Amino acid sequence: MFMKEITEIFKLLSDESKLRILMLLTKRRLCVCQIMGVLNMSQPLVSRNLSLLSKAGFLSGTREGKLIFYSINKKPSKENMLTLSMLKKLLKNNKTLLRDVKSLKECEDFQKKTGKCDMETFKAFMGQKAKKKNGGRHA
Repeated sequence: MFMKEITEIFKLLSDESKLRILMLLTKRRLCVCQIMGVLNMSQPLVSRNLSLLSKAGFLSGTREGKLIFYSINKKPSKENMLTLSMLKKLLKNNKTLLRDVKSLKECEDFQKKTGKCDMETFKAFMGQKAKKKNGGRHA
């Protein structure tokens, strides 16, 4: 059974977007909108990946009004716990993940300025990021 579970975990995590979402959620709980804003991913992609990571036992979700906030499962299986521990060590100084953490901070600051946590706020944040990336030109 252990070999099959490990194989399934590695299949699941062989996708960079799932890995980035999982590693971001080791920092703090986030809703779909926040993950979209930070990682610049579409809502369907984020939702699908969150669903797969949840089904695998890595994540749990808590509903607050219209939003569901995702976090790392507080009671992971032994395999998931070991996998998360290994990934944290291996990816500690990964440039992509360090940029994601920086983007998370920028997203939190933007959210504090607007005082909102909704899809429109994070679409505006993504637009602002794209504008900065393009040197101020309209994206």
